[in-house]
Amino acid sequence: MYTALYREWRPADFDGVVGQEHITSILKNQIKTGRISHAYLFSGPRGTGKTSTAKIFARAVNCTQNREGNPCGECAVCKELVNENNMDVIEIDAASNNGVDEIRDLREKVRYAPAVGTYKVYIIDEVHMLSIGAFNALLKTLEEPPAHAIFILATTQPGKLPSTILSRCQHYQFRRIAPRVIVERLSAICKAKGIEVGPGALEDIAAWAQGGMRDALSLLDQCAGMGEAVTREALAALLGSASPERLFAMAEGLLGDDAVPVIEQLDAFIQEGGDLETLIADLIGHLRNVMMALILSDPSDVIYGDAATL
Repeated sequence: MYTALYREWRPADFDGVVGQEHITSILKNQIKTGRISHAYLFSGPRGTGKTSTAKIFARAVNCTQNREGNPCGECAVCKELVNENNMDVIEIDAASNNGVDEIRDLREKVRYAPAVGTYKVYIIDEVHMLSIGAFNALLKTLEEPPAHAIFILATTQPGKLPSTILSRCQHYQFRRIAPRVIVERLSAICKAKGIEVGPGALEDIAAWAQGGMRDALSLLDQCAGMGEAVTREALAALLGSASPERLFAMAEGLLGDDAVPVIEQLDAFIQEGGDLETLIADLIGHLRNVMMALILSDPSDVIYGDAATL
């Protein structure tokens, strides 16, 4: 059975989590020194590694042959915890289990000791979806947790969490991953998988992903599934976005006060079934790149010169 790229290339240790070194370095040090908290909050945009980091942390705190804060992946505990049916790492989707009864059930079961490891780790994804009653039920457990329990709350919207929950967690904010880092990762994967890639295609994927590695891998997977080389043209067709040639033509018309090529390109784009919101986003990004190129080439002309040069 085929495994999606984002699942196949999910990091196995903290060193494999790209773009979040400001978090993984702290977590590794906590594990090495034994200064482990009972509650963590991982927040940030989707696809930036929150759940993957939580799973790695769950294995690392239980690993019997820890390697500088990383799980070894070879001991009996590591091998057991990789199994999704293990009893010591419990993942809860708060979007579909957001009621008081589910959290009360968690409170009842959290008292039981771990089956194979030292800690029982609860990963609650999209925790902001919990109801007020569920948050109140969770608060009691966070106030007086068993010594063997660790809670990792993950969310894209930390502002929706009650302050009483926030104050009891170590809060780590995941950042959008830099396009350069995404391109480097995608390039390594393409090389390992034998995926042929055309010039500029990976840069376009990284730009579209907006800092999310999972989105970038999913899009690469889609393009590779077309059975041809991953090119900028194939990517544009898949996303319903504008080709670089069309963006250049529209930008030249806008900057030259000539509406004809802009209207012609816009009409052709609509006739091809392109998405207008995507076109606007692409055009804004293209004009920004043009402006940056002008600034870098001759800053005085752009900043102090005639505005028409833009």
